Amino acid sequence: MFEYELQKINAAELIRRADQQRLVREVRTARRQARRAAKEDREGRVNTPHDRFTPAA
Repeated sequence: MFEYELQKINAAELIRRADQQRLVREVRTARRQARRAAKEDREGRVNTPHDRFTPAA
């Protein structure tokens, strides 16, 4: 009976770990998607390095 209870505790712990890892993976994916969406919303550079300086006389 004691071994059965240990097995149930072990199984419950494994399920908790799997749920936690799944949640972490979902959060990482959501963050990555949010960064990509924010990156697409931003505009590109307004000026180029050639526009910063006036031509020499």
